[in-house]
Amino acid sequence: MNKHHYVAIMAGGIGSRFWPQSRTGYPKQFLDILNTGKSLIRWTYERYGAFIPNENIFIVTSEEYVQIVKDQLPELPAENILAEPSRKNTAPCVAYISYKLLQKDPEASLVVAPSDHMILDTDEFKKITLQALDFVGQIKALVTLGIKPTHPNTGYGYIQHETLQAGEGIYKVKTFTEKPNLELAKTFLASGDFLWNAGIFVWQVKTVMKAFEMYQPEMYELFDNEKAAFNTADEKAAIQRIYPLCTNVSIDFAIMEKAENVYVIPSSFGWSDLGTWNSAYENLEKDYLGNAVTSDNVIVIDATKCMVSAPKNKLLLLQGLDDFIVIDTADVLMICKKEKEQAIKEYVAEVKRNKGDQYL
Repeated sequence: MNKHHYVAIMAGGIGSRFWPQSRTGYPKQFLDILNTGKSLIRWTYERYGAFIPNENIFIVTSEEYVQIVKDQLPELPAENILAEPSRKNTAPCVAYISYKLLQKDPEASLVVAPSDHMILDTDEFKKITLQALDFVGQIKALVTLGIKPTHPNTGYGYIQHETLQAGEGIYKVKTFTEKPNLELAKTFLASGDFLWNAGIFVWQVKTVMKAFEMYQPEMYELFDNEKAAFNTADEKAAIQRIYPLCTNVSIDFAIMEKAENVYVIPSSFGWSDLGTWNSAYENLEKDYLGNAVTSDNVIVIDATKCMVSAPKNKLLLLQGLDDFIVIDTADVLMICKKEKEQAIKEYVAEVKRNKGDQYL
């Protein structure tokens, strides 16, 4: 293992598309969504632990989730859990860990990754990630991992790349496109030079901090003014001062879509962002009628192609439903057509309007 290789696992989101199982106080990254016996963050931690030194693995999360991270990852050093005082999207998160590492190890190369994705082929994933780390060690590049699309998905962002290689299997990025409509997604798939944006980034920290200085000078200045506090007892107080002043912006929009030195590695390692109940359905085993059930205490009669999750201590009998999401918890039951899953965020907002925060 290379002592200059680090990973920052981002674990501060609330996973509202997985409501009602994912709640503000205990969101999806800490849940065993796929009924594997391990939470999503545990899987992510172990995946990187295979080739990143344990002391170089950092979790960036919300203050309210620090204890959950400690409980689920007891072998991780407590000082490697970075607490954000507020949710400001991914750019401040990346600036925080990057500036912290810059003071600690100027030669640091960093992987930035979500905590709640699924990756089936861990050997291929390790190989691609190490290739990216090697590339950024030689060239001042910002690298993203792009997934070779298998169908015209409208729920993912897309990355278009040049046709000539910049390195073996590495291409310069031409454009980023947000979630397209179906016709555009079909065009992207047919062109052969578009990839799904996995939201996994690799760079040297000094390279990304130069990018912050150029494209996000105000945010850069906020962190630079407090640099003496990083890796000291004053770090928490410094972050409490910095975050309220940071723009709420994603790293994609803040840096990646603006920078000139952005590269992508087309990858196939069994990736899913597990962003919705439908994506969970696609990755779960099905019965002979196409139902994906994550509990042993569910009886299904004349129901097909349903996504069903229920507490283990509660019997659920399902009859006559076709293509539904059925999520039962101790205090909420949601029955929703699968085709309406993108509206779950709106339903959560409706619950908040009518019932307050009690069920969120």
